[in-house]
Amino acid sequence: MDEAGLIRDAQRGSIDAYNALVLHFQIQAYNVAYRIMGDPDSAADATQEAFVSAYHALRQFRGGSFKSWLLRIVTNACYDELRRRKRRPGVSLDALYVEDEGPEPSLTSHIEQPESYAQRMDLQSAILNCLQGLSEDQRTVAILSDIEEMSYDEIAGVVGMALGTVKSRLSRARASLRDCLQGYEELLPASYRLSSEER
Repeated sequence: MDEAGLIRDAQRGSIDAYNALVLHFQIQAYNVAYRIMGDPDSAADATQEAFVSAYHALRQFRGGSFKSWLLRIVTNACYDELRRRKRRPGVSLDALYVEDEGPEPSLTSHIEQPESYAQRMDLQSAILNCLQGLSEDQRTVAILSDIEEMSYDEIAGVVGMALGTVKSRLSRARASLRDCLQGYEELLPASYRLSSEER
């Protein structure tokens, strides 16, 4: 993919070029939003809002990492929604009528044993619960570093923080996650469990 060419064409008004950029980054943008929001519908809304905002701001993009620029818009869209919820908490009517639709198709493995699958889903749920327990800033840097595997410099660009701040927040986030996950010790692989001396 000629990212620079697509950005240039999109800045000149090419919808096809912008759609190609959206297709290239949509999974990563959604994954970041989902892990910040903790809810698939909210993540989808935040991702869509971010892509609309990015389109309107595209002429302001002056180079550098497009991915970092875009993910900063995604995280800001998530923060805006989380702040709005704090001001006006409410319960979705859809949440009152949730039907068990089973596991997401992308998470199903046809060769995985049911017990192994159930353990993996329990661990995934525990990790998401622990992530949701972090502050917004800590959650974001943890997601960008440990899930999206971005460098400290890229994270600093996405969240608009100094490099030292990113490192200290990530350190605190990892410590909080470690402490939280010890409450789910039975779900953790043996190599991740703390010995009695480490506690």
